Amino acid sequence: MEHPLVVGVDGSEGSLAALDWAAEEAARFRLPLRVVYASLWERYEGAVPSSTAERPAEEVEAEHVIASSEQRVRQLFPDLRVHAVTAAADAVDALVEESDSAAAVVTGCSGRGAVREFLLGSVSLAVAGRARCPVVVVRGEERNVKGMGRRVVVGVGQADEAVTAVRFALREAVARGCEVQAVRAWRSPRQPTDVLSVLDAGPQAYEEQARAILDDVLEEAVAGHPNVSVTRTVVEGPAHRALCEAAADADLLVLGATRGQEGSGLHLGRVSHRALHRAGCPVAVVPHR
Repeated sequence: MEHPLVVGVDGSEGSLAALDWAAEEAARFRLPLRVVYASLWERYEGAVPSSTAERPAEEVEAEHVIASSEQRVRQLFPDLRVHAVTAAADAVDALVEESDSAAAVVTGCSGRGAVREFLLGSVSLAVAGRARCPVVVVRGEERNVKGMGRRVVVGVGQADEAVTAVRFALREAVARGCEVQAVRAWRSPRQPTDVLSVLDAGPQAYEEQARAILDDVLEEAVAGHPNVSVTRTVVEGPAHRALCEAAADADLLVLGATRGQEGSGLHLGRVSHRALHRAGCPVAVVPHR
């Protein structure tokens, strides 16, 4: 069965940016696009008898958002298979449920300009932490969202989730015809506890260790994509800062995440949280299975 790309809409400016991004992504990968507007009005309206023939404002709004979203997509990509639906559920619950059968879920980001880094919507953050497929939060300036940087940045963290994230980034690069920049950050601990401390090694040893991890991950992940140009970046400092700086003029930042115990969602650590709030481009959170 072909899994659709799912995008959540609510009529806001941020959701329109997500809708446009998702439509282009679906066309790029030749996937059907499923547009979802979540609303609880049906649940509550159905429980209260109506004394007038006038339609509920929430119903009118839902129909308008769905119809205008579908029309917008068809104008952008006439040949794209698009299906728009209203879900009688909370937005987070609706999108998480959609993630069971989606290729990816796309959401928008709240805020504009300087305030954008502080206003990642609660829906986007919750979906990124609970979804069972990759989640893309569309954020950044127009140049980043429209893919004018010709570069996908991927963070290389823990080995297993890093391989999954790199493979996702490589597929994006192939579809976009662009390069990949793989970033691994390292820091010298104040009180070393690993084998390097026994050898009384300096910062150079930690840098070499980070480079070796990066090389091992890429060796495993790039085998199926020999024609993609991959740049290796090893940098000292906090990982979230290194990634946000590298992604400032990128088209997409890809991060891996590991699923916890059944029902506990993903482990979104400091790096993912900071990137989702502050990255200057769309951010993809890719669960390792």
